[in-house]
Amino acid sequence: MTASLVHSSVLPDCRPLLADPDDLTLVFQPIVDLAAVRVVGYAAHSRFPGTASPEVWYAAAHDAGVGAELEALAVHKALAARAGLPPDTSLTVAVSAHLLGSAPVRAALRSVGDLRAVVVQLTGHAVVDDADALCREVDALRARGALIALDAAGTRSAGPGTLTRVRPELVVLGRALVGDGDGDGDPARPEPAETVGDCARRIGARLVAEGIETPAQLAAAHRLGTRLAQGWLLGRPAPGPRPLAPETERLLRAHAARARRSQTVAGLVRPVRQVAVGTAVPGIPPVVLVGDDEQPLGLRLADRRMGAVRTAPASLRVTPDADVRQTLRRALIRPPAQRYDPVVCTDATGAVVGLLRLDDLAAAASAAR
Repeated sequence: MTASLVHSSVLPDCRPLLADPDDLTLVFQPIVDLAAVRVVGYAAHSRFPGTASPEVWYAAAHDAGVGAELEALAVHKALAARAGLPPDTSLTVAVSAHLLGSAPVRAALRSVGDLRAVVVQLTGHAVVDDADALCREVDALRARGALIALDAAGTRSAGPGTLTRVRPELVVLGRALVGDGDGDGDPARPEPAETVGDCARRIGARLVAEGIETPAQLAAAHRLGTRLAQGWLLGRPAPGPRPLAPETERLLRAHAARARRSQTVAGLVRPVRQVAVGTAVPGIPPVVLVGDDEQPLGLRLADRRMGAVRTAPASLRVTPDADVRQTLRRALIRPPAQRYDPVVCTDATGAVVGLLRLDDLAAAASAAR
């Protein structure tokens, strides 16, 4: 009984919403590095008695005037569970941006000595009245070792320019922004994922995709360039931290390999005829002129402007594992006479594999953004 009284006196009082602090429990969902295929962190999620969703409970708490106390209680419990996480993993705790400076939440975040390996994710759609105060709270958290994540869906309510003012280390894309795998997010959203992603990259923030429930959504996250992700497909919330399931790891490795291939020129190579230098050049260009060692020495190309065929040097050669964007950049800095000529793709021995057209490279580079 004494222990229970001490426990209740330390934690925020959420009555009348909760009869006891233990009415709020936590589950932990893995956050996965999609490229490395490993769990790098866990997000703490609240659970309550009955069948109502956590969102309903938090809305009821705000209506009852104990919204800050309930969020502080969740922070207390999450930070207490930090010691049970696997090594080299982080803990993500969600806090409504407009409550970050409230006395209960501030006290909860100060209940531990430091916040290293803790990610404070700013969420919510309530308007932040004082953006300067929010930035001061964020700076204080960083000074104690915390990383800041900003929910992209709530950036507009947090105030204009919040993304660039807060300069979070992580920007979270919800399911509405990631989309359902067809390349489009929710058309009702005013800021598409690509726009948010571009802003995040400009300030050096990493993208985190939430709500990944299907392989199509996982593929969409890869296309958006998100390195980190969480969702039921990757791991369901559990009372304690769990590793990746073997079947999930296999799925992630397959998608990671596919994503790596999509970033290389291998899938863009077009077959081309090869003719030895000094012999007649049959058929319609393009043709690659090769030497005795089968290495490319030049190109025969159709010049549509002149209505003729011209010979051009093999001004750029790459292997199939070359990066699409880097190849396009290298092609565009060639001398003007060769700038838009095809790029020759060769294997490790220098033998011709095929040609890469500039329009194919440009389309692939744009799709990979």
